[in-house]
Amino acid sequence: MYAVIRDRGRQYTVRPGQTLRVDRLEQEPGAQVELGEVLLLGGEGGPRLGAPTVPGAVVRATVLGERRAAKLIVFKKKRRKMYRRKQGHRQRHTDVRVESIS
Repeated sequence: MYAVIRDRGRQYTVRPGQTLRVDRLEQEPGAQVELGEVLLLGGEGGPRLGAPTVPGAVVRATVLGERRAAKLIVFKKKRRKMYRRKQGHRQRHTDVRVESIS
């Protein structure tokens, strides 16, 4: 069984037991969460498409922890004007394990 979910503007294809990295969640490690809206539910009997979501479908996951992505350098420059700005950014992510799709 698999599902396509939408969580805060991003779509993910998930299966039970899969580890997934999503944008930061305000949850403690070990907490149970329900992920986004289920757009498609696949498995025996063929895929069920939602319009826009599949009614009654739920994806439950457990929060494993939080981490930060690799550093990105944001550099702005205007030639001949002595204007330079350098800034770093590290996005925060939460790792979750999909427990069940129902």
